[in-house]
Amino acid sequence: MGPCRGALHPLSLLVQAAALALALAQGTLPAFLPCELQPHGLVNCNWLFLKSVPRFSAAAPRGNVTSLSLYSNRIHHLHDYDFVHFVHLRRLNLKWNCPPASLSPMHFPCHMTIEPNTFLAVPTLEDLNLSYNSITTVPALPSSLVSLSLSRTNILVLDPATLAGLYALRFLFLDGNCYYKNPCQQALQVAPGALLGLGNLTHLSLKYNNLTVVPRGLPPSLEYLLLSYNHIITLAPEDLANLTALRVLDVGGNCRRCDHARNPCRECPKGFPQLHPNTFGHLSHLEGLVLRDSSLYSLDPRWFHGLGNLMVLDLSENFLYDCITKTKAFYGLARLRRLNLSFNYHKKVSFAHLHLASSFGSLLSLQELDIHGIFFRSLSETTLQSLAHLPMLQRLHLQLNFISQAQLSIFGAFPGLRYVDLSDNRISGAAEPAAATGEVEADCGERVWPQSRDLALGPLGTPGSEAFMPSCRTLNFTLDLSRNNLVTVQPEMFVRLARLQCLGLSHNSISQAVNGSQFVPLSNLRVLDLSHNKLDLYHGRSFTELPRLEALDLSYNSQPFSMRGVGHNLSFVAQLPALRYLSLAHNGIHSRVSQQLRSASLRALDFSGNTLSQMWAEGDLYLRFFQGLRSLVQLDLSQNRLHTLLPRNLDNLPKSLRLLRLRDNYLAFFNWSSLALLPKLEALDLAGNQLKALSNGSLPNGTQLQRLDLSGNSIGFVVPSFFALAVRLRELNLSANALKTVEPSWFGSLAGALKVLDVTANPLHCACGATFVDFLLEVQAAVPGLPSRVKCGSPGQLQGRSIFAQDLRLCLDEALSWVCFSLSLLAVALSLAVPMLHQLCGWDLWYCFHLCLAWLPRRGRRRGVDALAYDAFVVFDKAQSSVADWVYNELRVQLEERRGRRALRLCLEERDWVPGKTLFENLWASVYSSRKTLFVLARTDRVSGLLRASFLLAQQRLLEDRKDVVVLVILCPDAHRSRYVRLRQRLCRQSVLLWPHQPSGQRSFWAQLGTALTRDNRHFYNQNFCRGPTTA
Repeated sequence: MGPCRGALHPLSLLVQAAALALALAQGTLPAFLPCELQPHGLVNCNWLFLKSVPRFSAAAPRGNVTSLSLYSNRIHHLHDYDFVHFVHLRRLNLKWNCPPASLSPMHFPCHMTIEPNTFLAVPTLEDLNLSYNSITTVPALPSSLVSLSLSRTNILVLDPATLAGLYALRFLFLDGNCYYKNPCQQALQVAPGALLGLGNLTHLSLKYNNLTVVPRGLPPSLEYLLLSYNHIITLAPEDLANLTALRVLDVGGNCRRCDHARNPCRECPKGFPQLHPNTFGHLSHLEGLVLRDSSLYSLDPRWFHGLGNLMVLDLSENFLYDCITKTKAFYGLARLRRLNLSFNYHKKVSFAHLHLASSFGSLLSLQELDIHGIFFRSLSETTLQSLAHLPMLQRLHLQLNFISQAQLSIFGAFPGLRYVDLSDNRISGAAEPAAATGEVEADCGERVWPQSRDLALGPLGTPGSEAFMPSCRTLNFTLDLSRNNLVTVQPEMFVRLARLQCLGLSHNSISQAVNGSQFVPLSNLRVLDLSHNKLDLYHGRSFTELPRLEALDLSYNSQPFSMRGVGHNLSFVAQLPALRYLSLAHNGIHSRVSQQLRSASLRALDFSGNTLSQMWAEGDLYLRFFQGLRSLVQLDLSQNRLHTLLPRNLDNLPKSLRLLRLRDNYLAFFNWSSLALLPKLEALDLAGNQLKALSNGSLPNGTQLQRLDLSGNSIGFVVPSFFALAVRLRELNLSANALKTVEPSWFGSLAGALKVLDVTANPLHCACGATFVDFLLEVQAAVPGLPSRVKCGSPGQLQGRSIFAQDLRLCLDEALSWVCFSLSLLAVALSLAVPMLHQLCGWDLWYCFHLCLAWLPRRGRRRGVDALAYDAFVVFDKAQSSVADWVYNELRVQLEERRGRRALRLCLEERDWVPGKTLFENLWASVYSSRKTLFVLARTDRVSGLLRASFLLAQQRLLEDRKDVVVLVILCPDAHRSRYVRLRQRLCRQSVLLWPHQPSGQRSFWAQLGTALTRDNRHFYNQNFCRGPTTA
């Protein structure tokens, strides 16, 4: 290696390329390194810390790419040629590449540069996401664009020219360009009519932009308009004029309720917001209206006149605690399906009772009502009396109301009700029927300090049992009483709730001994969640009053099982004829339980988080603990502190098992041949154990195993043919182990049949002779994250880098080392000889070099000049008909048609300018694409308009390129000449030509003009006065 250190860099690159081609000859590199090609034409380049758009090889099928995601990289400059090869690209995601300083995690300043033709080079682009990038103007965009996201950028001005030509645009998102996280000290400025040209725009989002008024001149095609969390505190009919097609309008958060704000908040001025009674009256197609967080104290029924199609109304986080008891605003909303009134509480007050207004009864189409966070302590029949006759009501949210007394039987009167959420309250037991009060009663003695919480309903069960426990979403009636103060469960609580199919009682303090009488009224209950309680499972008839119970979650009830000397009876499982799912997870079960579980119906058992190692250590006492579960298909024994798993333990598991989980135990050895004792096993999960090697035998022949997870172990060695006999194996996870290689001999003929082979997070040894690269390339379709997530662990120079970025100089053989040594010796000799020759005969060598250079042809020196499109750009005043006639009928004919092979190429405005470009773009292109700029003037004392602009550009070219390109033709020699013309005649006479009126002098004029247009003006300068512009 030492002699190679001084090798020339180009030679080193050549050696690397040759060695790479040789090493990877048996496989084809992933087409889009370092990115990953995913289904449906998506190239995923997310989170690769790229600083530029990858230059994919010409062999990559770039024409098949329809989506390119470059999310969360470090690309700060986009070039014109970055996406030109993606001829069918439709979706491009450039989000989070150069965020504004205030949004950057480290608050680093950044500015993204986008060249003019970056996106114009992709005429098929339909979806472009430039959010979270520090751009100040909208770049040039193709007319095919349908969706454009410019949120969280520094774009603060929208005018008609900004989005001109985007006639197909339907979705425009400009959220968060001016708010507390992305401050701008002003507001987004939307010029009147700036978006009017977007005739197909249906979705417009301008949230978080400090807007104080609704932008004027919005396109009438809008269906979704989102203006929330600005500062629009007044609304009138003219603000939404012509937007008759609106279906969803969000104006919430413009006049906020700051005592419930989770972020910086500006108090709503007193007397605001001001909503004109007819603000929404002309929006007959409106289906969704959001007025949340708007400091509303009352509802004007006139706001909703004409909104006969309204289906969703969000009035949450206002001050409507009194209004909802007497409002008449809902009488005309017969088609309303969802109504949100959450967090309309009185500051520091909780009510004793709540009685909803009678107008709720007119919402005949109402399906979902959210009234959580109102803060009332008693739920009785009178509370929801107005809702009793709503035939479509399905979901009712009452969580976080501090309800302590709840008459649950009232829900029996709602035949269509499918879901009731009473979680996060203070319910402690059955309530006596309450007398009708008719009014809201406040108890100011109880102070409440509300806090914003995530109140979304999660699936029943714990994360460990999610895969086993079924969801209640498909059941007819669900009641969630989780996170309350229940200590006991009484059958009186569930009177008239025989229709209930799913009951959630998790995260309470239920500590009673269930004996088969607690849930008697719930004869149709199918799912029961009692996790995170303190249940005493002592009676053998527990839950037997539930004949249709299919899923029972008893996880995280560890307190009774931790009490020394107390026995626990699990025989009730055998008496539940319909039970299919049971979770006993994380109970710390270790002793004094029933010796055997029995059930003919149970299909899934979660026994994770217990101490099965201690149970199996008690001789044969619990050896057959699971054997009586004759129909068991799924068994989870994760986190049971197992150090060994003997064949007799597996032999006494149900033979019907198809899935066995043994995650996160302490297994350092596994008898693979014992898998033959489970003839139907299809999936085995051994992740997170302490296996060091797969060396004791192999997977048995004839096993039905299809999925094997060995991730998170310490496997560093695998014997040949270990997986070969498992012919049905399709998914293998070997990630996060200690593998230094992946050998094809491990798999035999099975390798080609694998659908998933995960080898990420292994310390692969990327040295000379590594064969795993060839193998992984052969099965690359099955290897997730192969281009970017399969990385080297050694040698140290390559640690943490992709296996395809390995430094092949580490693999040079002896012959190549001699070549490197010879070349480095030659380089050293030259480095010594050249300075010596320069010192001894440097002047002679310099003279000979320049002498030879003078003999070389000069053709190459004019290459840049010959590459120009035109010989001259002709500028004249079109308003002067005589001048225009002379240009078209004399000048053009003489220079383009009568010079034969020496014809000149002229650029004329009427003929050669490109339609569609602006005047300045055509003018700039004409001046800079022509060798000379020819000004045809009748008079020289007054020059304006296009003549003046062209002259200034020619002078600018003189300053930038040091090229004098001005040639003047004066048609009236007797007219007064300006000082500039007279000075130019003195300095550069041959560039100022006078049109002779005598025919005898015109032939000489055309010859002089041809010379002036074909030769550099430097040759025409009078050397007595100046030497002309220089090029250096």
